[in-house]
Amino acid sequence: MALDVVLADEAATIRFGEDMALALKRGDYVALSGDLGAGKSTFSRALIRAVADDAFLEVPSPTFTLVQTYDLRIPVAHFDLYRIADAAEIDELGFDEALSDGICLVEWPEKADGALPADGISLTFLHEGDGRRVFIDGPAPALARIRRSLAIRAFLDEAGYGNATRRHLTGDASIRAYEHIHTGDGRFVLMDSPAHMPGPILAQGKYYQQIAHIAEDVKPFIAIGRYLVSRGLRAPEIHAMDIAQGILLIEDLGSEGVLDASGAPIPERYRESAACLAHLHGQAFARDLPVTDGIVHRVPDFDRDAMQIEVSLLTDWYLPFKRGTPASDAERRDYIAIWNALIESLGAAEHNLLLRDFHSPNIIWRPDALGTDRVGIIDFQDAMIGPSAYDVASLVQDARVDMPDDVAQGVLDHYISQRAAHGGFDRTRFLRDWHVMAAQRNCKLIGLWVRLMQRDGKPAYMRHMPRTFRNLTLALSHRDLAPLRDWCEKAGILATES
Repeated sequence: MALDVVLADEAATIRFGEDMALALKRGDYVALSGDLGAGKSTFSRALIRAVADDAFLEVPSPTFTLVQTYDLRIPVAHFDLYRIADAAEIDELGFDEALSDGICLVEWPEKADGALPADGISLTFLHEGDGRRVFIDGPAPALARIRRSLAIRAFLDEAGYGNATRRHLTGDASIRAYEHIHTGDGRFVLMDSPAHMPGPILAQGKYYQQIAHIAEDVKPFIAIGRYLVSRGLRAPEIHAMDIAQGILLIEDLGSEGVLDASGAPIPERYRESAACLAHLHGQAFARDLPVTDGIVHRVPDFDRDAMQIEVSLLTDWYLPFKRGTPASDAERRDYIAIWNALIESLGAAEHNLLLRDFHSPNIIWRPDALGTDRVGIIDFQDAMIGPSAYDVASLVQDARVDMPDDVAQGVLDHYISQRAAHGGFDRTRFLRDWHVMAAQRNCKLIGLWVRLMQRDGKPAYMRHMPRTFRNLTLALSHRDLAPLRDWCEKAGILATES
């Protein structure tokens, strides 16, 4: 269903341009129709500046040049077709090439005489009183993105930040996205986390997210964040929330991380992050955590099904990618049996809250704070109860960072020394479980990188594959992992990838 938006004044038109900038993606063509002075240029300028994250970027009108291009996070090409004499000129202006890699904004699209795509997004600007009304039409997926962005604007209005400036911050390997929200009160982070759509049923009437205990709404984030704070750790404060829509306005903990300017790990910051894990693991854990009045989040177990569905990514995605043919039934059967035995052995492991992705992208360094408050923790909504060694493996073998051997060992040793200082810590048992959890995580990641590339169109994660195989090789060095190491060697995946 088409949308219409009432824009009271020029400031509202600028905010609408920002909202659209966060809804568009590569390959979107936007046709801008309306009389002179209806707001098309104001809208385009605001959108381009929002994509550039530069409020003062020079955005000249393409009236005489016919097209202006901007090499931004997403490239943008701004066309004005008023002066073209023939629709064939569109090809000479490079429209198809620009659309293949970015966003195309086209003023006076009616001059193209059918030469533009029929499935574009159309915005029709009409004068209305002192402002304007915009009618929006286009393909259903594009309208869904626009509707979501407008819902976020409405959320900010309701929270008292109607004049906030929105800027893209980042996305992740899931469907979540993040924005920086600039207000008169400072800068916040907005988490845009729509409910997961069910995937194909894999086993026991469940889809992957259910089996792997992936958070399907924002309730776990709220509950886990408050729990971490109660345990003396630093998670973002939540300033406003819409649980039903999956929108949270949270504290901005900063932009400084645990890597230096070249992307290398800063040892002190990794050691302090390990100390935070030791602090958490030295306390008893709770399973039922309050979200809001009457809503409780029960933290799931990192159980057999969850571990198996994760490691199956290696056989389901990596092996077919590597070989061009699926894994054999015998390979799958042996692989599952090996992991069943390893999972069974973890029954006697120390268990605690498992944050799941405790590594560089999700750790904020806060240099002006003290103690555990220096380590800001984000992206913990998928937390489970499981072997405490898992998060230590996630940190020590950071999937996105080349960790020098001495740095990695120093981080591991620091965690162990922190735990041993309080007594009752079994170092030998912990290190054994650390190897098992490191192997489990890396087997998952090997398949996940391929799935992100092939299914989700995110090939950039493949650059982590060599490092992941090196990490797996180290994990397999423990004698208890010999059966899995033999299986990997027989499958031919270690020698060629590590």
